[in-house]
Amino acid sequence: MVRWTMLALAFAFAAPLAAAVDIGQVKVAKGAVTIERAGASTPAEIGMRLQASDVVKTGSDGSVGITMTDNSLLSAGPNSVLALDRYEFDDVTSAGHFDASLRKGTLAVVSGRLAKQSGDAMTVRTPSAVLGVRGTEFVVSVDDGG
Repeated sequence: MVRWTMLALAFAFAAPLAAAVDIGQVKVAKGAVTIERAGASTPAEIGMRLQASDVVKTGSDGSVGITMTDNSLLSAGPNSVLALDRYEFDDVTSAGHFDASLRKGTLAVVSGRLAKQSGDAMTVRTPSAVLGVRGTEFVVSVDDGG
């Protein structure tokens, strides 16, 4: 009986850990850069692993460079808010989806294997538009109206 209880507890604690899949990492962080995850805000550090649903924020002196697991390169400039809404990537077939939302600020992207595999695999939303990524490089800017 004790073994079954211990086994059940092990699975209960392992399940949330298995769901947290690394989708990329911070390669460059300058100035104020934070990662919001599950209601907590953490200063970004080089090498920090990112997960789907993370929100990357930069301050007035901040900028961040991110490399995703499909080798997409993302660069957000000062005063940016970038939500990594959904990310699924099959390393063998290069199939999957990447949906992000740029709420404000600037974002430069060099697409990786996902966008090269499928023309509708990568989407960036802004408050006023949805960009379907079909090329390999683009820059988008969102003015916060202030």
